[in-house]
Amino acid sequence: MTARTLYQKLVASHTVARLDPQNVLLFCDLHLMNEYTSPQAFAGLQEQGRGVPMPGQNVAVVSHVIPTIPTQAPQLRVIADAAPALQASNLKRNCDRYAIPLFDTNDALQGIEHVIAPEHGMIRPGMVVICGDSHTTTYGALGALGFGIGTSEVEHVLATQTLVYRLAQDMRIRVDGQLPQGTTSKDLVLMVIGQIGAQGARGFVVEFCGSAIAALSVEARFTLCNMAVEAGARGALIAPDATAIDYVLARAPDIQDGVRQAALAHWATLHSDAGAVFDVEHRFDASAVAPHVTWGTSPDQVVAITGQVPRPEAQPEGPVRRSTEQALRYTGLAAGAAIAGTPVQHVFIGSCTNARIEDLRAVAAVVRGRHVADGVRAMVVPGSGAVKQQAEREGIAQLLLDAGFEWRQPGCSMCLAMNGDLLAPGVRCASTTNRNFEGRQGRGAITHLMSPAMAAAAAVTGCITDVRTLELQHG
Repeated sequence: MTARTLYQKLVASHTVARLDPQNVLLFCDLHLMNEYTSPQAFAGLQEQGRGVPMPGQNVAVVSHVIPTIPTQAPQLRVIADAAPALQASNLKRNCDRYAIPLFDTNDALQGIEHVIAPEHGMIRPGMVVICGDSHTTTYGALGALGFGIGTSEVEHVLATQTLVYRLAQDMRIRVDGQLPQGTTSKDLVLMVIGQIGAQGARGFVVEFCGSAIAALSVEARFTLCNMAVEAGARGALIAPDATAIDYVLARAPDIQDGVRQAALAHWATLHSDAGAVFDVEHRFDASAVAPHVTWGTSPDQVVAITGQVPRPEAQPEGPVRRSTEQALRYTGLAAGAAIAGTPVQHVFIGSCTNARIEDLRAVAAVVRGRHVADGVRAMVVPGSGAVKQQAEREGIAQLLLDAGFEWRQPGCSMCLAMNGDLLAPGVRCASTTNRNFEGRQGRGAITHLMSPAMAAAAAVTGCITDVRTLELQHG
């Protein structure tokens, strides 16, 4: 039998029909929806008089447009703006109509779809998971093939639980060695994106492997797979090991007895075979990774914290040089200047990339015994109601409040400036999010991507700071 990659196995096990050499009809185990990308799809269903044959394999979340302003119990969260409120109410009406489970605005466990789904045991190894959001690649951390789809495809999945899917190529990224103290999977993935480029994985599903990947927690793997799309990847995978399986079993009480044994037997096959051929391979040494920070307006415009802002004249003539020049005009940084020491006026800790409990613990270790610097506004937005409750039980929320941080309600928030949480023009933000495009966090706002620990360091020092220079205080 021909050796196959993990990606090839997942596609083969979900192929309903081969349509042509490049396209298959793919069965989707789980379809996640939000209020932002689903309205047109539901409208199309209603116009055609179609139903949803598998409502239980669809789950909806109000996450993007919901305000994250703190409220006092039993006060309800209210979406005040008319257009976002209509999106949320339409989602509820549509979910009620088709019997689709919904994490609504005031559900205690509401949050960001890519945080909620795995923490409630919805994601299992070997699944195909789709969503009208590009960061669905997150689920590869558990050995599931996740990827984003468009609105017309959302309608097709609702009506058929299948998707016309164009096959991708295979890429393997091996990372061996040990991440040094003070560095994280966020630094690793920023480094990788910087090395291969924002289009370096375009058309590929990336499989991460190696001793450094095996040593990562599941939450760190979520971050890695989440940001693979910023290199253009159509998916990201990590073969499920004991770490991933333990995570799933702890959150999936339905997997018991004979079902458990069958699941474990199947999951043991979910790896790339010895001799499987990848179209492209990259290797990196984790021990060489330092904390990384973006300087420009694309996630691949990134340097180590000890590095300098690049000089346009040092770049090859053509698109790269022009992009560098434009990014420097937008960010207001001086070519050749050290990235460390760059003042910030805002810090945002949140998003589907870095708003899990492990991230907030890392923030707490930096903040403990310190205070937000004068002139800095710092916000922490937990990824879900469950994360928020856990952080409050552990005392993290109170520690952050005492240090001058805002402790917000769950939601996408300032990641994409789709609600009231946005930056004013010219404001420079240290952010744990996944994109630093022009205007991403507000028109004219400037975003520097970094890890939660690095963002916390920026909050307490008032500038982009190497977290390794600060003494950490673990609780």
